[in-house]
Amino acid sequence: MSGLADRRDFGARGWCGMIDHLEQLMQAGTIEEIWALHAARMAGFGFDRLLYGFTRFRTTKSFGSKDDLLVLSNYEAGFLREYIDGGLYVHAPMVSWAAANEGACSWRMIDERARSGPAAEAERVQALNQRYGIRAGYSISFRDASVRAKGAIGLCARKGLDQADVDEIWARHGRELLVLNNITHLRITAMPFATSRRALSLRQREALEWVGDGKTTADIAQIMGLAPATVEKHLRLAREALDVDTTAQAVLKAAFQNQIFVVSPEARPETRAETRQEARTVRA
Repeated sequence: MSGLADRRDFGARGWCGMIDHLEQLMQAGTIEEIWALHAARMAGFGFDRLLYGFTRFRTTKSFGSKDDLLVLSNYEAGFLREYIDGGLYVHAPMVSWAAANEGACSWRMIDERARSGPAAEAERVQALNQRYGIRAGYSISFRDASVRAKGAIGLCARKGLDQADVDEIWARHGRELLVLNNITHLRITAMPFATSRRALSLRQREALEWVGDGKTTADIAQIMGLAPATVEKHLRLAREALDVDTTAQAVLKAAFQNQIFVVSPEARPETRAETRQEARTVRA
């Protein structure tokens, strides 16, 4: 089978190598580090192009606003402009499959659907894939705890491998690939992440955290050493950055995106502890 001369090298580091990789994954401090580790690991199995997507704002009819999606990929920029920015992903057969299913699925399903007569938009997706050499792979749809959340990843095989080659790789290493991708997904979703919207500032995050703790504007002003009007300004800017109407919605959305109540260089544990000790006296 073409392209499989070195198939015995896929995952050759074995289980010891997998443990080493998982240790690095658990120690990674940013989404970028996690993604770089995962991309390198998947390339070792023959999947050199990846596309990961996650949302916490899915509805029965959509994945929510495109601006709230977390998308990670090492595909060419031109492909991502058409597929993501152009909204073509909504019509992709494997995205439709991932929205309705959990687990792993061979891209052989795309060919099977095409033979039954694809819709016009699906044909556009197929043409785009052909133009960028996206011909064989596997998709994984993750199990998420919330009905509003959905995460999935597409693993595209390197050039020279066809779908039969990919299916054989999966038959040999499917369990390991599922474990690696699921753990990576869990690590990514536990990290703070910003979407294409404006990121929250340190002051905006802190103000939202105090709202989440049940403090009033007057309380927050005293705790942060600011005027009440300044606190209101930070909360207003946070609402605008998160594209919500109320402060309660802002707290919920920021929490969903792990943007508040997180340990960061600007908010060390000892600093937060001192500030919270002061706050306990505000409502005495």
